[in-house]
This record gives sequence, structure tokens and C-alpha cells, in this order.
Amino acid sequence: MTRVWLIRHGESESNIGRTSAEPAMIPLTEFGRQQAQQVTLAFARPPALIVTSPYLRARQTAQPTVERFPDVPYEQWPVQEFTYLGELHGKATTAKEREPFVRAYWDRGDPGFALGGAESFNDLRGRVQDLLDRLSQTPKGPVAVFTHGHFMRAMVWTVLSGGSMQDFRRFAESYIVPNCGVIELRFPGPRLIGAARLNPLW
Repeated sequence: MTRVWLIRHGESESNIGRTSAEPAMIPLTEFGRQQAQQVTLAFARPPALIVTSPYLRARQTAQPTVERFPDVPYEQWPVQEFTYLGELHGKATTAKEREPFVRAYWDRGDPGFALGGAESFNDLRGRVQDLLDRLSQTPKGPVAVFTHGHFMRAMVWTVLSGGSMQDFRRFAESYIVPNCGVIELRFPGPRLIGAARLNPLW
């Protein structure tokens, strides 16, 4: 049975209210880098594969683990954050300033809607299914996947039940994934095993 750890990136500058313009280029804070160092200590043995989102904060979180296990294959897969606010790309905004746009997107409730180079909710579901397909074909584990909060919620929601865009919104608002939190899946299945914090200090 293949074990998979979905690991959220460490604390990012956006998480603490700093401005960002490009979702893919948001870096970790100093504390986030400390969290990333702690994550690597959670591995009792080398993983069979290290996967990361192409986004900077996920790659920075994975880096200490990659350095600890230099012989482990390391790949980038499309497990990046759900980025649906295309009209704000290239504009420096804070999370608070983005709140009205976030509410408008989810209130619209159109899973096929995409604007300004962003992806649709249907695109997110497609990426989740792509990861499930890839993992189900992975011959052995454990596999460490460094990813993002919304993507992890979408994965858990899909495994547990799925449903409409509105169902996911309600689920996502109540299912909190902390920075450097981990969710374990086991294949074949997939079967959701549980969620925990990797660092015992938090």
C-alpha cells in the first residue's frame, strides 16, 4: 500500500498580510523557512519520491527535505494553489484587499467560470483527479507532496464525498489546514487516514 503525505507549505508573506502580485512567486517568511527545516525531521526514513508544486513557497518548503535526501527523485507536478482571481494578477494586494473579490467569486457559484488567465473550479477538480490518478499508479511510497491549503482541502473533499462547488465552499471554510500541516492518504483506494501537524512544537 502506497502512503502519501500531502504537506502544506510553510508560513508565507501573504499569510501574514504582506502584499503579493503573482500567486506563483510568494516566498516564505523567516518563520516559514524555520518550519520547512522542521518538516524534514518528521521523516523517519527517506521517501520514495518528493513532489512539489511549481509555486515558490512550496518549493522553498520542500528544499530542506530535498537536501536531506539527495538520492530521492524530486519532481514538480501541477499541485499548485487554486488561483481564481485572474483580475488581480500583477497587482500588489493583501489578503484583506482580496476578500471582496474572493466573496464575489464564490457567490457567483459557476464552476466553469475563469477570468484573466485564472483557472476555473472545474480546472481545480481536474488537477485533483490528475494527482489521484498519478498516485494510484505510483509503485511504492511514501510519497511526499509539498502543496497548498486549498488544493489539500479539494483533495480531502474529493476523497470523502465530492459534490457541488457550494458544497466545497462550506467544507473549505470549516476544514483548516495549518502551515506545514500534513494529511496522509493510502493507496490503493484512496483512503483518507488522518490529518496532523508535522511539527510537535506547534
